[in-house]
Amino acid sequence: MISLATVRERWSAFLGSFVAVALGVTVVTMSALMLLSGGTGVPERLAGAPVLVRAPTGEQTGGQFAEPRPWEPGHAEQLRRQLADLPGVRAAVADRSFYAQLPGIEQKKGERQGHGWSSAALASYGLHDGRPPTRRDDIALARSYGHQPGERVTVLTADGPHRFTVSGTLDGPGYFVTDARAEALAGGVRVIGLALESGTPVAQIAAAAERVVIRADGGGEVLTGESRDALAPQQDEMTRWIGGQVLTAMAALSAFVTVFIVSSTFAFTVAQRRREFGLLRTIGATPKQVRRTVCAEAMTVGVLGAALGAIAGSALAPSVAGVLVDAGLQPEGFAVRSRWWVPCAALVLGVAVALAGAWSASRRAAKVAPMESMREAAVDEQPMTRRRWVAGLVVTALGLACAVGTALADSDTMVLLGLGTATGLTAGLTLLIPALVRPVVGALTRPLARRPGATALLVRENMRTAVRRTSATVAPVLATVTFAVLITSTVQTTETADTDRQAAAVQARTALAPTGTPGLSDAATEEAGLTRNAMLSTTVYGGRGQSALTAVGVGEGFPQLYGHPAPRAGSVLMAESVAAAHGWRSGRSAVVTFEDGRKERLRVAAVLGDEEVPYQLVLPRAVVREHDPSALADVAYRTGEDALPQLGSVLRAHEVSVGSYASSAEAEEDRLVWIFTLMLVAMTAGYTAIAVASTLLTATADRAGDLRILRLSGATCGQALRAVAGETVCAVALGAVLGMAVVIPALTGMVHGLRESLGVPVEAVIAWPWVIGAVGGCLVLGLVASVVPAYRLLRGPAGRPDARA
Repeated sequence: MISLATVRERWSAFLGSFVAVALGVTVVTMSALMLLSGGTGVPERLAGAPVLVRAPTGEQTGGQFAEPRPWEPGHAEQLRRQLADLPGVRAAVADRSFYAQLPGIEQKKGERQGHGWSSAALASYGLHDGRPPTRRDDIALARSYGHQPGERVTVLTADGPHRFTVSGTLDGPGYFVTDARAEALAGGVRVIGLALESGTPVAQIAAAAERVVIRADGGGEVLTGESRDALAPQQDEMTRWIGGQVLTAMAALSAFVTVFIVSSTFAFTVAQRRREFGLLRTIGATPKQVRRTVCAEAMTVGVLGAALGAIAGSALAPSVAGVLVDAGLQPEGFAVRSRWWVPCAALVLGVAVALAGAWSASRRAAKVAPMESMREAAVDEQPMTRRRWVAGLVVTALGLACAVGTALADSDTMVLLGLGTATGLTAGLTLLIPALVRPVVGALTRPLARRPGATALLVRENMRTAVRRTSATVAPVLATVTFAVLITSTVQTTETADTDRQAAAVQARTALAPTGTPGLSDAATEEAGLTRNAMLSTTVYGGRGQSALTAVGVGEGFPQLYGHPAPRAGSVLMAESVAAAHGWRSGRSAVVTFEDGRKERLRVAAVLGDEEVPYQLVLPRAVVREHDPSALADVAYRTGEDALPQLGSVLRAHEVSVGSYASSAEAEEDRLVWIFTLMLVAMTAGYTAIAVASTLLTATADRAGDLRILRLSGATCGQALRAVAGETVCAVALGAVLGMAVVIPALTGMVHGLRESLGVPVEAVIAWPWVIGAVGGCLVLGLVASVVPAYRLLRGPAGRPDARA
């Protein structure tokens, strides 16, 4: 009852914790619902087959997604025949896919595919008008593309544009040609779909197909029902993985920062209520009862905030999922599936987080002696304990050690050490703030001491006297400035350095880049005269676990571009990390599987540094084209003096600088990273804004006596408000100074490390708009949270000079 009455009467002191818990549980509930919602459903073009057999998947690392390794051609046909002979199977169709796109239509990646007409039997849609393709130049395509049967259309393929006659239109996406034409344009077979006779049990056919696959040497996986969504485009899988990382980070950050805010709020509240706890001890309360009182207050706030957060999270999850889809962090067709136990678990988590945040403060409250009830002064005589000194110095030293390590680390550990620098220095300075307040505030407010008038002197001495209040205000500002500025500056510095590295690695004048297509066709590079300098991209499979490896086919111009001899027929160049991971060495052989399912034994001609070529394997161009008819060139470089000829609009290519291509090649990934960055910064700033507002609101609400004394001393209402505003401005300035003191060593160490690892000049890019935004936001919020309550107090009965205590 005491706890409930305290929360009701001192609601402003608990408002920050309540908002933090409610927001944290909201984020956790939304994230959990979206993470558990699964995929986007079975692809339309395969949804008509109740049983699908997929080629075995190799090992894939986080963020790297590739299609399954194709079966060998002979094995694929043998497996298809065995599946077709099963009782109840009407047809077994080997699906072959190749790149196809209408030049004037921007399409999603999953729709830029052509197939043989037999694969149409696997789709959930069929012909809308016309007839199936029967001649070599026939094509059936989606009616949404705006063409009618009988029209002539130009379709881009890997070897160039081709003229087709529209034989029919479809109710779904894709391009369908004759099976013979598809076999010539496509690589290997990865999926075999089973069309069943009417009334045949799906489970029976799936079990029979499983036995056939087990007996087969090439392996495979039988998919039925919702498990068929595993055949969604791999780009969707990567998008889901990125979205999952974002949601996981949001949930983890919410839980961590909620504990931080609740802990800070209750610590400040306990410090202000020492007389109250002393009175409780005087009338006979035991330390255990005091501790239970504080924990009960935290539980009350936690239950109310978590309940609101669980309801809000469940209601907002579908809308937030739509925003993530629009932003590219979830694939098209993603939908949230409700689960009743998720908000219940989030509610329990919210209460647990609130109790965890208040536990330390409750222990501190239990140590308050009965004599504290006689305490009148608000001077913090000893704000730093020996334990806090040791912890602050040790954590700060660890942060500085991480900064030094960042300057000497490789690119893989640089980000972790940079995060360790920021976390260590932020935590260390937060612990040391009470010791820094008086000297630093004295230095920052020295100009105020020289000004005539009592207001400036009052601001200076109030901040130096009320160390705990000043520290509680400075800490969240420090965290806001540090993380907002460091995260954005790190991302911009890294992106700029990576672009400079890629541009410096290629010795070329300009680059021919694709326009609105996933790559350059052979016709485009031939028309531009750059076939010898084209980077023909493909995927091969090999090594331990048959991992998917990015590979490129290069021509005679490769030595001039990258300074290494071009690989000859039967040989391969590979990145150092790939060679180490799979046990390949220079002079030895490596067995790889190509896109058509065929295997080759290649001699490792040389092992290159990971930063020398932006691919894992380098192969002769002729080998790549032989095994992957649908391969496209990522880029083609111009090294000569002659300008490129004008390419027709059908070839969809344009000339850009090497630096521009390097920055645009990762544009989509950089966009997602930047969205991720902004979301984390927004969450961090939002939480710390809650802490700033809550601290100042609580501190101002408890200063009614101070403000009354000011009025009794002759101060006007305006002078008192200027004093409160001056304290807020100085506290925000102190937090900003300490925040930049954290950012500078962290960013300096990262810049030095990037210079050493990339071998190119790297300059620190400080996101000044974010510096101004973070500091300005804290200042505006702080002024509102302190001046407005002070104005209400001064205009109320407690603020009149004739008021009595």
